Amino acid sequence: MKNKIIPYLLLIPQFILSVLFIAGLINAIMISLGIMPSLGLNKLTFDYYIKAFLRKDLFDSLTFSFYTALVSALISTVLGVFICYFMINTKRGISWIVELPIITPHVVTALFIISIFSQNGFIARLLFMFNIIKDQQEFPVIVYNSGGIGIILGYIWKEVPFVIYFTASIMSNINEKLGDAAANLGAGAGRIFFEITLPLCKNTIISAFLIIFVFSLGAYELPFLLGATKPKALPVQAYEQYLHPDLRNRPYAMALNGIIIAAAMLSAVFYYFVLKSDIDKKLKN
Repeated sequence: MKNKIIPYLLLIPQFILSVLFIAGLINAIMISLGIMPSLGLNKLTFDYYIKAFLRKDLFDSLTFSFYTALVSALISTVLGVFICYFMINTKRGISWIVELPIITPHVVTALFIISIFSQNGFIARLLFMFNIIKDQQEFPVIVYNSGGIGIILGYIWKEVPFVIYFTASIMSNINEKLGDAAANLGAGAGRIFFEITLPLCKNTIISAFLIIFVFSLGAYELPFLLGATKPKALPVQAYEQYLHPDLRNRPYAMALNGIIIAAAMLSAVFYYFVLKSDIDKKLKN
């Protein structure tokens, strides 16, 4: 009897965290809809969402967030898949170099990017030392620029290892079975990868892409530490509005967060239909 209860007891911390997360999410949505009894706001309204969409800088923030999240997720996914395949194919295994970015906090990652890629960073100083550039200010602006290059580099550093870990298990299993069989029949490494490994890993790769895309879209640290003054990423703008001295501005801040949540939900719906379509095709075949 005791052994039967233990698994349920181990789930209690997860259950508590889930309840707190759902409660916080519901509370944030209610505040974004104008329900905040502590300030005398009891009327359900979409005015704060309308106010958010009427702001001139919202489109710039939304576009900037989508751009940095999409570009970093695409590059990270492609690099992660190829590196993972290389590691499995060469029997190298996952080294500490891949593990290091995962355990590195985002704040430390931002300092790492600034120390290397800023105009006062390591690369600029190295180029100046070898007289490749006459002044460090000639080094291109990578950090704090409006193109979000520093943010993208930071996300790539963090996300490539995640993709590798996410796809390593299924890719290794495919290579050991179908890959070896194809190689024995004369297929080259490129053909095995593009015609066997990649199609069979497709759903896993899409899952990894959507996870890091949604995370990047809603993340705050790197856009705040590495982003330009304008345009601001949507999470940064939401955070700044949340810190507004007037507490009646909180519903507007939560409305901005609601837009981020809606984008994440749309990504989840997109993944559901992609997965469902793939399953339907397999069932028909």
